[in-house]
Amino acid sequence: MTKKKTIEDLIAFEEKVAEIFNSGLIRAPIHLSRGNEAELINIFENIQETDWIFCSWRSHLHCLLKGVEEEKLLEAILQGRSISLCFPEHRVFSSAIVGGQVSIATGVAFAEKLKGSPSRVWCFMGDMTSETGIAQTSIHYSAQHELPINFVVEDNGVSVMTDTRKVWGSDKLRFQEKEMKNLVSYRYENAFPHAGAGKRIQF
Repeated sequence: MTKKKTIEDLIAFEEKVAEIFNSGLIRAPIHLSRGNEAELINIFENIQETDWIFCSWRSHLHCLLKGVEEEKLLEAILQGRSISLCFPEHRVFSSAIVGGQVSIATGVAFAEKLKGSPSRVWCFMGDMTSETGIAQTSIHYSAQHELPINFVVEDNGVSVMTDTRKVWGSDKLRFQEKEMKNLVSYRYENAFPHAGAGKRIQF
């Protein structure tokens, strides 16, 4: 049985990755997370071992909470795969493409329903991604067909360094306009920059 991760465990891992990145040993882009540990731990309390996890490029914590071993995760990051982490043995997939994981997650949920499987799909996305056509279509389609999928909007208020709500000229995004049974969201402020760890130049 994998030991459950604590907030301190998650923070320590990201700090380790940040230190390694700033030393120059990680040559590829990384996207770190700080400030949403408690929310993620709470969500993962409802996620079973046989459930699927689909994430974006900021997925270190999701991998750890799904049971990916720290050593294996760190090795993948050192190999330059931080923004596209995939661990099929743990049913974890991530995409570096905006919205790239959303339609795949919806398709997997449809397949699980056809099989009569008890497994669910959990699809994590950012607040700007939630406004894209692929996200809106997938959320609506999944609700109408009662697919076994939960969409989770991780709302840090920005897309890269641009205020998401200012972009759309609204105080509310579409997922906030009405309650949806297949979608949950949480707000947080990321203590790390969009990319990198604050010392080396990153895009």
